[in-house]
Amino acid sequence: MLRPMTQANDKPGFRDVPRTALVTGSSGFVGQRLVEMLIERGAERVVAFDIGDPMEPFSQPEVEAVRGDITDAEAVKKACEGVECVFHLAALVGPYHEEHTYEAVNYGGCLNVLEACRAHGIRKLVLSSSPSTRFPYPDPNVRGKREDELEADNGGTYSPQFHATYARTKAMGEQAVLEACSDTLMTIAVAPHQVYGPRDPLFLPSILEAARGGKLRVFGDGKNKISFTHVDNYCHGLILGAEALHEGSAALAKFYVCTDKEPQLLWDALEEAVTGVGLPSLKAKRSLPPWLMMGAARATMGLGQVMSKATGTPYPHVMRKLKLNTFAVKMLLIDRWFDISRAERDLEYVPLLSFEQGWSQTIEYFRERGA
Repeated sequence: MLRPMTQANDKPGFRDVPRTALVTGSSGFVGQRLVEMLIERGAERVVAFDIGDPMEPFSQPEVEAVRGDITDAEAVKKACEGVECVFHLAALVGPYHEEHTYEAVNYGGCLNVLEACRAHGIRKLVLSSSPSTRFPYPDPNVRGKREDELEADNGGTYSPQFHATYARTKAMGEQAVLEACSDTLMTIAVAPHQVYGPRDPLFLPSILEAARGGKLRVFGDGKNKISFTHVDNYCHGLILGAEALHEGSAALAKFYVCTDKEPQLLWDALEEAVTGVGLPSLKAKRSLPPWLMMGAARATMGLGQVMSKATGTPYPHVMRKLKLNTFAVKMLLIDRWFDISRAERDLEYVPLLSFEQGWSQTIEYFRERGA
């Protein structure tokens, strides 16, 4: 479901976009929408670079689809020819991959993009990052903190200890990109939190699948709040990040979080989605205590270790099938909401859609498709 084309000066914050751009990770949920939005706002050529096919084939004549691996430095360099801005979204996500592959993609990929930008004299690089690089430790709850407050809480820029390899390797890549910021290559990192929207292939579909199978119940008291980000809002934030890359900008070499702004009760939102597509209410069932879910997750992870040794299958591959793990449970129990005032100030970021608008649109999309 695409939003109508919006001209550059229709609304505050809709200014010039790069005439030519490269989007890595363009076959993903956010990447595909970003390619579309760049064209909607006037980009003349967008190179869509990814190892896989897009969810829906690109039909716009302005799109140049290039199949390539972000870990292949020469492929990245070739794809960057003739562009003035790179949006680097390609990343390995989730907890189900081997450690060396996270480093190769999330860190090595950033190094390859930096090398390609320097080789071609590209002056703007926008990195898609993650707030998980700054989650506090040992308590991962985030309640209304700005980016700089999180950094101060951690005694530095990044978390002193990471809850997942994904977050650690994203931090490695982000640090390399921001430290590379200079007069000849201006860089910025922009992150969402819990992206959703039409065509979402992961977050809401997995919730609805679990609910349909009777496997999902409210964890704990159901009062934990999180920030959501509609895919259009995040793509808007990424484009504003590119616009902020100019001499003297306060945004140079900075990290920003862009969300729908107002935090939401996670389980109220999930209840609305589940019942909105016609599935039974989650709240009509007895909630599960956190200790029980964490115990079940630890037992599942132990079973995964046994199965991995017995079959010779890499542990992450086994856990991809078992699914339940302590990190996933923790993410459904903690508060994760952010103060986005720094993005509002430095990027002039204003969400295009409120959560109410975006969530309703998304539920309708999945209801129409019988999700």
